[in-house]
Amino acid sequence: MVARDYGQYDGITQALELVGERWALLIVRDLLVGPRRYGELAAGLPRIPSNILAARLKELQAAGIIRRAPRSRIVLYELTPYGRELEPVVLALGAWGFKALGEPRAEQIITPDAMTISLRTAFRPQVAAELPATAYGARFGDDGLLIRVAGPQLAVTRGDGPADLAFASGPDIRRLISGELTPDDAIDAGVVEVLEGPRTLLTRFAATFHLAA
Repeated sequence: MVARDYGQYDGITQALELVGERWALLIVRDLLVGPRRYGELAAGLPRIPSNILAARLKELQAAGIIRRAPRSRIVLYELTPYGRELEPVVLALGAWGFKALGEPRAEQIITPDAMTISLRTAFRPQVAAELPATAYGARFGDDGLLIRVAGPQLAVTRGDGPADLAFASGPDIRRLISGELTPDDAIDAGVVEVLEGPRTLLTRFAATFHLAA
């Protein structure tokens, strides 16, 4: 049973009845990165009340969008094939919402899963195909992402590893991805701090990951 009935009969209405409740699409966003334990989902959505998370998971399971996947002694939540069909919808919605992003508020954060999906959204495989394979180590607060680009292929994983360019940033990385700041200006403004490697590779990063604001 859906949580909300709009009383209309079409595909958009049905989609909203399935994933239109608050937090539902953010749960889907995080599961697009990979299976997650209940606690990992809660940590990635720090403001979600536990009863709401439990309710959304139950609703998404009932709709056939996610499923419980027991692994050894733990239970993971993962998207079903039907749920994974939401990926282009989530990426397109992210690109659309990016145009309306203003300055980040002090309490707003970037989670690793949210940044992973943002990178997938901004990735330009046709540009990357013409550039040398590059590994970027990106740090957002205490969280690290290893971003590997090989031709038109993108792989983003949590943690650290060998990288051609390592840098630190925060929510203001939007200004680099949008083209509001050039790579040199982003470094000079403190939006990006180069930790290791030639700063010229930030130009390659900005060409590879771009969304028009």
